[in-house]
Amino acid sequence: MSTPRPVLVVDFGAQYAQLIARRVREAKVYSEIVPHTMPVAEMLAKNPAAIILSGGPSSVYAPGAPQVDAGMFTAGVPVFGICYGFQAMAQALGGTVAHTGNREYGGTPLAARPEAGVLLKGLPADLPVWMSHGDCVTEAPAGFTVTAESAGAPVAAFEDLAGRRAGVQFHPEVGHTAHGQEMLTRFLYEIAGIEPTWTPENIIDEQVARIREQVGEKEVICALSGGVDSAVAAALVHKAVGDQLTCVFVDHGLLRAGEAEQVEKDYVAATGIKLKVVDARDRFLGALAGVTDPEQKRKIIGREFIRVFEAAAREVAAHGDVEFLVQGTLYPDVVESGGGTGTANIKSHHNVGGLPEDLKFALVEPLRALFKDEVRALGLQLGLPEAMVWRHPFPGPGLAIRIIGAVDEERLALLRKADLIARQELTAAGLDRDVWQFPVVLLADVRSVGVQGDGRSYGHPVVLRPVSSEDAMTADWSRLPYDVIAKISTRITNEVAEVNRVVLDVTSKPPGTIEWE
Repeated sequence: MSTPRPVLVVDFGAQYAQLIARRVREAKVYSEIVPHTMPVAEMLAKNPAAIILSGGPSSVYAPGAPQVDAGMFTAGVPVFGICYGFQAMAQALGGTVAHTGNREYGGTPLAARPEAGVLLKGLPADLPVWMSHGDCVTEAPAGFTVTAESAGAPVAAFEDLAGRRAGVQFHPEVGHTAHGQEMLTRFLYEIAGIEPTWTPENIIDEQVARIREQVGEKEVICALSGGVDSAVAAALVHKAVGDQLTCVFVDHGLLRAGEAEQVEKDYVAATGIKLKVVDARDRFLGALAGVTDPEQKRKIIGREFIRVFEAAAREVAAHGDVEFLVQGTLYPDVVESGGGTGTANIKSHHNVGGLPEDLKFALVEPLRALFKDEVRALGLQLGLPEAMVWRHPFPGPGLAIRIIGAVDEERLALLRKADLIARQELTAAGLDRDVWQFPVVLLADVRSVGVQGDGRSYGHPVVLRPVSSEDAMTADWSRLPYDVIAKISTRITNEVAEVNRVVLDVTSKPPGTIEWE
């Protein structure tokens, strides 16, 4: 199958543009984000199934504020406006937007009118919704029915079913809006008339066909890291071209307990992929010996990975015509890099700048259109081990940047034990999927006084850093139950030699980062 017609999310500078796109995908409809600066003719050239206008920080009548080209509404494409997009849509179609002084931010009661229309039909008459506006629509454009109001917005929702257009002053995409996803789905299905065909099965079928067309009979190489992105990308390519794919796993000795074995045994057993394992543990530890500066650690690990992978790639290429490199690029990467235009930078699984210029491959990026949750769904559909599919994001340099101080085998062993205990207890409590990431940090250059047994101890502190996030751009510390934290702390201080203190990091991002280094 070909990629379905996209629902275009026009980004007016909204903090929620990616979230809108994800919510559309959750309704099993394909979406793409485009900037508000894109000419309407270019948007229409994409043959969109619908257009959603996002929120934004501007006032529609402020000098230089983004405007909506009225030509968008004469092309017969269904349009849905949200917050600023709602106001811009109303203004472009002849409605009235005013600065009334009745601002609404955060949770706000919404009152549905008797003419509830499609979006609100059958829902409670009074709904809590999430508002964020200083201006409001005071008069709907001709042909629109006003379907809801609030204390600060006399026109809080409207619909023009004949023109397949609708809009809301609030944010249906956020969890704080009751029935928000249902409203968004109703627009897509009932007003825009879109069929829900964006499913894991269809995505797999489409990508397999594309990969076969791109690769032909050539050989393909992929660097496996143990993370979900490279694992799913490789599994998709393998489904398409079978043994034309060779995966390379560079064991740098900086992974967590059991992760190398997971790649070498469980993943191969689940997929049947050809895997070349390079044991480079001694090489990496030797290069890192005595290094304490985190940026220097990253550069060393990146340099060594490039050299090891380059050698492995040349060995693979000696046995076949290798022209393609699999990369686990996700859709947020594409959006944040300006849409992926221009020459792609190859990101290794260690997040270093790129591979050597003389190591030339064409890229195969089967996940380029997907969000993280969609990648996980594909991984399950492809039969990958659940532990790999639901693995928390893990930094490319591995445990080296979770040791504050120099890296050696003894310190790695201490951190592995502590990290394993934290992961075991999180799993036992059923909280794995409630936490985005759970770094465990060894303060190797710090000693604290403690009492263990009948004597005084002088051991290392360990930091627990559980965080919750949607996309890692911002994050907050996870409010884990006290008994879970207590059990982790007790086990670590009892079972891990030379650790006598466990502390909890309660810093959000910003101002802190998720990782310590």
